[in-house]
Amino acid sequence: MSEDIQPVPQQERNLSGMDFFVLWMGAAIAISEVWAGGMLAPLGLIGGLWAIILGHVIGNTPLALGGVLGSDSGVPAMVSVRAAFGKLGSYLASALNIIQLAGWTAIMIIICAQSVDNITQILAGYTNVKLWMLIAGMISTFWALVGTPLWKWMQRIAVFSLAILCLFMTYSVLHNVSTEELLNWRGDGSLPWGAGLDLVIAMPISWLPLVSDYSRFARESRSAFWGTWWGYFLASSWMYVLGLLLALSTGQANPIPVMLALNWGIIALVIVFFSTFTTTFLDIYSGAMSFLNLFPRFQEKLITLFFGLGGTILALVFPMDRYESFLYLIGGIFIPLFGVVIFDYFFYRRRKIEIKELYEGKALDRGALLSWVGGLMIYIIFLRFLPHWGASFPSFLASGLIYLGTRRKFNDL
Repeated sequence: MSEDIQPVPQQERNLSGMDFFVLWMGAAIAISEVWAGGMLAPLGLIGGLWAIILGHVIGNTPLALGGVLGSDSGVPAMVSVRAAFGKLGSYLASALNIIQLAGWTAIMIIICAQSVDNITQILAGYTNVKLWMLIAGMISTFWALVGTPLWKWMQRIAVFSLAILCLFMTYSVLHNVSTEELLNWRGDGSLPWGAGLDLVIAMPISWLPLVSDYSRFARESRSAFWGTWWGYFLASSWMYVLGLLLALSTGQANPIPVMLALNWGIIALVIVFFSTFTTTFLDIYSGAMSFLNLFPRFQEKLITLFFGLGGTILALVFPMDRYESFLYLIGGIFIPLFGVVIFDYFFYRRRKIEIKELYEGKALDRGALLSWVGGLMIYIIFLRFLPHWGASFPSFLASGLIYLGTRRKFNDL
């Protein structure tokens, strides 16, 4: 990976569309996504499936578009934010992204450690959650530190293996259930459909502040866009559907006890470990890149190492009972933020930007900042008072349109 936040030279942009397909498929095949899918059980099978498909279409599109900023310019995600928000605005976004990614690193390590501990208790009578946290954190950090050629092959092997195991899991869940039984699986209605839609959209959106950190290594933008879109859409939708099926058939969102009850102990162990590594290394590496946007004099590998260590320590105290609230918080912050960024790049600038402007341009754009706040307010209003409508799309659209409206009202600072 690149050692700084300068644009990646053209000769080093060597990732293909298939590389991005595998990368984002690996990011999506995760126990956390299966768990999130189980949270949609109150919607029932049909309502849950509609939320999963529509939510991923809505969430994946800005995710892949965000990657175009990186593939066009060769710059990391938080540097690309400078075009709309200015340097100071990107610093605020970077600080919030560091918090988000530290949280995600901790969540993934916690889910991995708790899941592995449950499995080893059943298989071997051994329990040591803190040891599993340490192992998960160390290997994920190592994965983030390796160079691109080695990472590409590690990711391909791991993702292919995970996909085969998840196919087996899906078959096992559906094998003894008739179509009539499936269609009769209904939820209790305790979750508004729009709120469930937001839980789906929040997952691909949570990757939006990271996507350009990887798309900047793309050979060209078109293949990177479609590789990102399809890789994440197919795998994440699959994980959500699997979680929904497990929750509706067993009554619980956590997939690990279900897998153990079906005697999938070894399979579960492999899936938990490798899905943690293929997902969490993205959080660790991009957390380091966000830090470098604030303090560019530090070395990338050193910050990556410290970020992985920090996420592992945070895992010891992170309140996992607030996972759902964490997803809503991510949506509220980053959906309107990147509504501004994407509307600025695609509609205001029409994909034309001077790279020099990102490093020597404006300090702060007040219009972008106000548009972000306006989109956040829309998100809160819809989430609290109109949950059946969903908050994500109105917030994204509102922040982008407000931003376009501010272009004649505010001067750059």
